[in-house]
Amino acid sequence: MKVLVTGTAGFIGSFVAVRLAERGDEVVGIDNINAYYDVNLKYGRLEKDGFDPEKAKGGGWVQSKKYPAFRFRRLDLEDRAGLEGLFAKEKFDSVCHLAAQAGVRYSLSDPRSYIAANIGGFTNILECCRHQAPKHLVFASSSSVYGLNEAYPFSTHHNVDHPISLYAATKKANELMAHTYSHLFGIPVTGLRFFTVYGPWGRPDMALFLFTDAILKDRPIDVFNHGNMSRDFTYIDDIVTCVVKVLDRPAAGDPSWSGKKPDPARSEAPYRIYNIGNNSPVKLMDFVEAIEKSLKKKAKKNFLPMQPGDVAVTWADVEDLVKDFGYRPRTPVQEGVDRFVKWYTAFTERGA
Repeated sequence: MKVLVTGTAGFIGSFVAVRLAERGDEVVGIDNINAYYDVNLKYGRLEKDGFDPEKAKGGGWVQSKKYPAFRFRRLDLEDRAGLEGLFAKEKFDSVCHLAAQAGVRYSLSDPRSYIAANIGGFTNILECCRHQAPKHLVFASSSSVYGLNEAYPFSTHHNVDHPISLYAATKKANELMAHTYSHLFGIPVTGLRFFTVYGPWGRPDMALFLFTDAILKDRPIDVFNHGNMSRDFTYIDDIVTCVVKVLDRPAAGDPSWSGKKPDPARSEAPYRIYNIGNNSPVKLMDFVEAIEKSLKKKAKKNFLPMQPGDVAVTWADVEDLVKDFGYRPRTPVQEGVDRFVKWYTAFTERGA
């Protein structure tokens, strides 16, 4: 296939693009490389994938030295004309849309950046798919859409009408927008709700990166809700495997779907939603203990109240994923943390 992967300088996008390139797909990657977090990490991911970081800073095409079928171009989702030209020229078989303005807490301080990237940018992607008709559009949603839900584990068959951050609201909006385009224009679309993704090359605003850095530098870590939180931590390799499996099977309409008892996870249109999580919530203090064990060093803890926009528990019901794709994320947290710490140590030692 020829696949467009958006967000290829990002955490998940980088690994998905490489997995596709390794199996022989032609991969076109784009990213605007914004400054939400350290751009050196983003350029580091591109370098990992065989791109010259200096060449990647421009707006022209850059060829990977590791993967002959992987090209990259710096391009913003808000550049409507640029996206339209890209779609018209390349004629993609599939689109894997992983780019977004991420982060729950940052959406409280800069809400407009989420509207621009996650709503405006996604509208541009949908319009391009409408006019160029790829066989499948897969896009990243988030476990954040479950908001105030307390029916555990979180199921895609539950309504998610009570988000508690603008980030979550934009991701819920993405699902609604995707269904609309699927219904109106017959675009096969699948949304994936990711649950707390972690691993090497992960985002520096996430707990694992923040905690590891603080512990090594003898700074206290901020433990919110006084440690009374659980997260369904999901290792990057499991996420990538699921994304590729889903990408390979375009969504189909469900002829048994009924508007009298509407199921939010599917439709009579070719539209599906899946959770991708470990299906095994880990207490925050147990997660900290796993990091301490890997670092062989105790953390100094600063216990704080719950942050606005946060939820106490995330827990993914993945039975639909298992049923339809025969795969269940399974990497143990200690194993995943050990891999991250090994990468982090090497990454910081080289002065990045």
